[in-house]
Amino acid sequence: MTPELYELTRHILEAANNRARFMVALAGPPAAGKSTLSERLCQSLNLDKPGIAAVVPMDGYHYDNAVLEPRGHLFIKGAPETFDADGLIQDLERIRQGDRPVAVPVFDRPLDLARAGGRLILPEHRIVIVEGNYLLLDQAPWTALHALFDFKVFLDVPDRTLERRLFQRWLDMGQDPDGAMERTHRKDMLNAQLIKANSITPDRYWTATADH
Repeated sequence: MTPELYELTRHILEAANNRARFMVALAGPPAAGKSTLSERLCQSLNLDKPGIAAVVPMDGYHYDNAVLEPRGHLFIKGAPETFDADGLIQDLERIRQGDRPVAVPVFDRPLDLARAGGRLILPEHRIVIVEGNYLLLDQAPWTALHALFDFKVFLDVPDRTLERRLFQRWLDMGQDPDGAMERTHRKDMLNAQLIKANSITPDRYWTATADH
């Protein structure tokens, strides 16, 4: 565990002390490392207090390709309008209450689809980490999320690092170099710039300057 992750773990545990439910937003552009950090943070919290933490991934709220294609949104999948933001808000409001299990969808990246009810958030999960691109976006309907979070973290990653990671991600998903470059710059990096320019100020910036 890095010193930074240890410090973040201790801060959240102290802030969540005696709280029935403590919700953490972990936001940032695509390929910033949100999934990796959220899982490591969850493991770190659970190592200290077993069963206290769980993760809700925003990617599970992607609209299905069968919805996006008729709208002409398939190529821009990952943009704000290609998510069920209202569904996410409603589920997080239910999770916030903390009085019963809540099933949330989980995105299967290799299959490029969301699995409904892929994860259960239980009342004993007192700390819930929500990770996703647009959690702190200062645009409707995303602004309705902000009051649901007790602590907000933004992953600040240089554009060149994002570009390298995104290009490799598309190659790994079967795109040729030209297709990977097009999707990196004409889709993902446009979303990255939107997120960087239009997100509210978090409680904590998590900075990264290298691929680790």
